[in-house]
Amino acid sequence: MKPDYKNWMPKGMVLGFLCGAVICLILFLIFGLSPVLPQGIPKTILFIVFLLLTVVLTGVTIWMYLMYRAFSYNGKRQMSRTIIEGTAAYITIPKGGKGLDVGCGSGALTIAAAKRNPDAQIIGIDRWGKEYASFSKALCESNAKAENAANVQFQPGNALKLDFPDESFEAVMSNYVYHNIPSNDRQAILLETLRVLKKGGSFAMHDIMSQSKYGDMQSFVKKLKSMGYERVELIDTTDGKFMSPFEAKWMALSGSAILVGRK
Repeated sequence: MKPDYKNWMPKGMVLGFLCGAVICLILFLIFGLSPVLPQGIPKTILFIVFLLLTVVLTGVTIWMYLMYRAFSYNGKRQMSRTIIEGTAAYITIPKGGKGLDVGCGSGALTIAAAKRNPDAQIIGIDRWGKEYASFSKALCESNAKAENAANVQFQPGNALKLDFPDESFEAVMSNYVYHNIPSNDRQAILLETLRVLKKGGSFAMHDIMSQSKYGDMQSFVKKLKSMGYERVELIDTTDGKFMSPFEAKWMALSGSAILVGRK
């Protein structure tokens, strides 16, 4: 039995855009080039519209397919695995301690952290929404079983309001979660995650932490330090750490960084 961590670029989305491109191509051939419609303005308009739609949808489909290939756990690049294992490497939990993975998806980061910390208990939470219908609690549990990771637990949760008391965990982590949450203040979401971290606990949160999505993160690092957090760093992961600058650019992942430190 092998784990199935799915793909961050859903296959159904790729196929959906491919179908759209094919349909537009067929309509272009029927209404734009065939004699079904007589020559005139309507035919010219349909010719242009369906041609443009075919080109755009084909381009998007190719981009999405390349993303799918790069993220695949079974492919050559395996960028998802690189990011997951790289993020988990920052998490150290003492024996008998607990860790929290916010937005666990298919359970990849939860399980990676659990395997690195076999004497700790890792909880993964997610709302498993319709946007990523292929991810579920059952999938997470199946993957944990396949990886022989018995020290994990999965449950529904809301990143905006965690259902845990202050200082409940020795470590908190997340990967590419918060930028998907509609918010004008994602720094507040980070603080909500850090709220449940115990004094002395470690954190590692990887996301697209660009100015447009998060605001001034360098000021946020200074803010955390002024609050007493230690060894706080914002590390660029697009300079070859998790991906190359070129990959980050064409994959629309520019600004990816990991916020690490200790409370």
